[in-house]
Amino acid sequence: MSHKPLLGFNLALLATATWGGLPIAAQKAISVIDAQTLVWFRFIVAAAGLILILGFAKKLPKLTAFTPKILLLIILGVIGLSLYFFGSSYALHFISPTTSQVLWQLSPFTMMLCSVVIFKEQFAVHQKIGLVLLLVGLVAFFNDRLGEILQLNAYAIGVLIGAISSMVWVAYGIAQKLLSANFNSQQILLMIYIGCGLVMTPFSSPTQLNEMNGWVLGCFIFCCLNTLIAYGAYAEALNHWQASKVSVVTVLIPIFTMLFSHLAHWLYPDVFEPLEMNLLSYIGAIIVIFGAMYSIIGQKLIKKNK
Repeated sequence: MSHKPLLGFNLALLATATWGGLPIAAQKAISVIDAQTLVWFRFIVAAAGLILILGFAKKLPKLTAFTPKILLLIILGVIGLSLYFFGSSYALHFISPTTSQVLWQLSPFTMMLCSVVIFKEQFAVHQKIGLVLLLVGLVAFFNDRLGEILQLNAYAIGVLIGAISSMVWVAYGIAQKLLSANFNSQQILLMIYIGCGLVMTPFSSPTQLNEMNGWVLGCFIFCCLNTLIAYGAYAEALNHWQASKVSVVTVLIPIFTMLFSHLAHWLYPDVFEPLEMNLLSYIGAIIVIFGAMYSIIGQKLIKKNK
């Protein structure tokens, strides 16, 4: 790893900002095309881009490396990422982009719990504190919608789909962690993107693209480029900066989504809907983010105070 903290920070910030704007654009795109078609296009564009990048660098994965165990891990990653992409996109029919990103914070905590069970990693005090903060923050974030959630209406369905999708993502996270012993991050993404594209092909309708124009088409293009740019910037950030510090920056994704939502509505009120959150919801979102941060770097803070 080359030690270039400023470059690593800027790349992590680029990934975070790009991911932050994704659900806003995706929500507009799925108003015209279905979620599975949008996801299919995203995987195909990302796979094509990585083939060009890795092919030019002569770093395409070698066929001789594909053992039965490797293939099983790729399948696990494909299942996790395809279900996450589809579920998080489909949930936007019922919930706001900011809600989607707050629910995303369930992913690192689920990954953390799975690591304790599967990889026998320690469940440290700072991680337990972070988990408690996450739960408290989620209750505060949904304070004005708890009644709707308990009634199991459309909003509750969206929250449930978003939460399950975020936790299913862990299958991809585990697969990537195990595959990293044989491939670099970009090679892993390429294999999983191709697999996800193949899985989503029977469910997609590419001809729906003909129905797009104006703002919706622009949002669709942003969604397709988002996967390649964000994941590429994130992977490259890890090559120049410590993983824990990169993770802290990416935890700020909901903040960017809130900012972009307000900005988009302010600039184009006829196109983008306002962000409807009360003060306690904002506080809850901050607590969720702080809980995720503390679970990542809390151990270092505890050591400094000793």
